[in-house]
Amino acid sequence: MSSPQEGSSYRLLLVGAWLWVGIPLAYGLYRLFLNAAKLFV
Repeated sequence: MSSPQEGSSYRLLLVGAWLWVGIPLAYGLYRLFLNAAKLFV
C-alpha cells in the first residue's frame, strides 16, 4: 500500500496535469466558439 503522503502527491500531480491541459483547451474552444459565431451572424 502507498502512504497517505504518496496518495496526496499523486492527486496533486493529477490535478496539475488536468489544469495544464484543460486551461489551454478550454481557452482554445472558447476562441473557436467566438470565431465560429462570427460566421453565422
